[in-house]
Amino acid sequence: MPKKRIVTAAVTGGIHTPTMSPYLPVTPMQIADDAIKAHEAGAAVVHVHARDPKTGKPCADMDVYAEIFERIRGACNVVICATTGGGLGMPVSERVKVVPTHKPELASFNAGSVNFGLFDIPDKMQVTEWKHDWEKPYLYGTKDLVYTNTFASLEEFARVFAESGTKPEAEVFDSGMINNPSYLISKGLLATPIYLQFVLGILGGMPASVENLLFLYQMARRTFGDDFEWSVCAAGRHQIPMCTAALLMGGNARVGLEDSLYTDRGVLATSSAQQVERVVRIARELGVDLADPDEARDILGLPRQ
Repeated sequence: MPKKRIVTAAVTGGIHTPTMSPYLPVTPMQIADDAIKAHEAGAAVVHVHARDPKTGKPCADMDVYAEIFERIRGACNVVICATTGGGLGMPVSERVKVVPTHKPELASFNAGSVNFGLFDIPDKMQVTEWKHDWEKPYLYGTKDLVYTNTFASLEEFARVFAESGTKPEAEVFDSGMINNPSYLISKGLLATPIYLQFVLGILGGMPASVENLLFLYQMARRTFGDDFEWSVCAAGRHQIPMCTAALLMGGNARVGLEDSLYTDRGVLATSSAQQVERVVRIARELGVDLADPDEARDILGLPRQ
């Protein structure tokens, strides 16, 4: 039988700011509730960032993570994927702390350094008043920011992941980043099958197109053979088209308010669950079967809960 596919919901992220949408979850309760609703809509995995409950700014507060994880785990058995991307400009030591502290089943593993530009967003929004003082400088500051993931930090992350029993989800923003997990595998620092998340449409990374997605998939095949799993996420309006292409190609799909604040052109999504519902409907129309959390664990090589 054809393999089932995994839908992931990335529920808040570290890119969007509270002024951009009143529906962006920022408190631990809001983030957990959005994750639980996304699971109920069909997501087998939820990708979690933490935010300061008062300001909505991305943070690495371990108590905030603890509350989010406890609320989710108390309600369902969805696979929790913690971020180690954190917020833009956050020190590497802060980003990785969630793994040894909370030992999530799955966590993002950024596979290389990249320019990560959000500086064009404020001018496009034409906002006259921002909710918080940090938002505008945070976005404009990315014009002079390298999202740093050096080989030294990749090796350290790999060690921490292995010691914590956490499976890495390698975030690939450009084609060269496929080589980096391959190097770590050759050194015995990462295990196969590797799980790749192709991240498309970020300013500074690979543009979102079917041609680029196919190129990344073919490069991964040449690099890892059949010894990998893969998914795709894409920024903004590219979210649903790229996820649909991934489902057609045999891959997995990630949606959620981290990647897009909209459910349709000009229509804000009120939750990540809305976007999950949409991709689930598309999958059904394509005849694609979707995995539940324990089936997702089987696919990714994680122990069943």
